Amino acid sequence: MTAMVKAEGVHKSFGAVQVLKGIDLEVAPREVFCLIGPSGSGKSTFLRCINHLEKINSGRLYVDGELVGYRQKGDRLYELRDREVAEKRRDIGMVFQRFNLFPHMTAVENVIEAPVQVKGEAKAVARERALKLLDRVGLSDKAGSYPSQLSGGQQQRVAIARALAMEPKLMLFDEPTSALDPELVGDVLDVMRGLAEDGMTMIVVTHEMGFAREVGDSIVFMDDGVVVESGHPREVLTNPRHERTKSFLSKVL
Repeated sequence: MTAMVKAEGVHKSFGAVQVLKGIDLEVAPREVFCLIGPSGSGKSTFLRCINHLEKINSGRLYVDGELVGYRQKGDRLYELRDREVAEKRRDIGMVFQRFNLFPHMTAVENVIEAPVQVKGEAKAVARERALKLLDRVGLSDKAGSYPSQLSGGQQQRVAIARALAMEPKLMLFDEPTSALDPELVGDVLDVMRGLAEDGMTMIVVTHEMGFAREVGDSIVFMDDGVVVESGHPREVLTNPRHERTKSFLSKVL
């Protein structure tokens, strides 16, 4: 079975600062893969490399068996054109900390924008699916509301519906609940739980250890640009082997 995501020796620097120092990992189809670690450990950067929002400096990244951002001929790598990268990126949904909704569009307009503009879908078809997606994230009554009329948690659920509207095979979540008031976190995690039950492959950068323990199939603890420890969430969270992992978990659990 082809891994949905495979990283081989992935390095990424910003100027002189090495952010990723040789990441090796695999995410299987239908897996919920959680990334934890302190701020600045490289988790979000790695996520952005998966859909080529950041270019890696060395190593290989594959999504569903295909190289991300490059084509290989013989031993040489050739960078794909922006248009080709954008084409591949359609298959990867991304949900950010900040919801990045278009403020001048209603919830349903936000959700149909990409399928209509990028895929050339008929507006009526896109709208019908958008309404189903808003229902799925518990917001069928908010289709006509603008972002400013929604709570942070509701905006984040619209953002998830928007990502799903492109029918991705992989969903990336970059700390999707960290900008939310505590009482709004549960609704967003419930939507993510539902996606996991439906078999969506998900990579989740999160500080929500309860979610990682309950829903995650695998967990990776990153620190200073390297994978320190990985395994089943219950095992890593309750019985960490490395001192760095123990130290981090003692502060967050």
